[in-house]
Amino acid sequence: MTSTSDTDLTRDAFLGGKLHLWQPRRGYRAGVDPVLLAASVPAKAGQSVLDLGCGVGAAALCLAARVPGLRLLGVERQAGYAALAARNGLDVVTADLTGLPFAVREQSFDHVLANPPYFDRGAGHSAEDPGREGALGIDTPLADWVDVAARRLAHKGHLHMIHRVERVPDILAAAAGRLGSFQIWPLCPRAGKPAELVIFRARKSGRAEFRLHAPVILHQGAAHVADGDSYRPEIQSVLRDGAPLFD
Repeated sequence: MTSTSDTDLTRDAFLGGKLHLWQPRRGYRAGVDPVLLAASVPAKAGQSVLDLGCGVGAAALCLAARVPGLRLLGVERQAGYAALAARNGLDVVTADLTGLPFAVREQSFDHVLANPPYFDRGAGHSAEDPGREGALGIDTPLADWVDVAARRLAHKGHLHMIHRVERVPDILAAAAGRLGSFQIWPLCPRAGKPAELVIFRARKSGRAEFRLHAPVILHQGAAHVADGDSYRPEIQSVLRDGAPLFD
């Protein structure tokens, strides 16, 4: 993403219009995933939240729309996206997560959010748009994402991550010995279909046993049969009303 002209941007509604975000017209555009991630976070007013790789700020700002009174900070290495996150109302630092400035490294947070790039470009093809490639093609190992999150978490703070199901072994390996109280929620497109994404939660100094939760089913019906919105009512409530994903 190289241009910040308003003609190259759209201002899109999230949470049924409760939140509007400037995004690039082309390139990576925030969709459902950061909204689901934000809805999974049991934050409380007065707590602090760090959004690693925040893009235009969708996850942190969706969380703030549900839970007022949070202290938010985003980190984004692509300057164009960081500028949009700031324009959208997020306090943001332009930096690579492996090279955080001292002002960030001296802070600790109750919650760290992460929606890392899903695809290993060593095993696939790069996107033509550099902003989209930077958001989807991973070149910073997952172990670094988990390491930075663990360092920035306060005692008993939580890491919340959404990622592809096939990367669960890598996430667990990276978190072992650094975090505890692991929980995983599989996200399935439809009943009877395998999970494609998971939400992963871990706690600093956590000692609870590992929990694999029942799948979260996103869509109604056994298959996609027509254009239009087919989300289950409880998922509709998350996406349109800003409801929490879990009780």
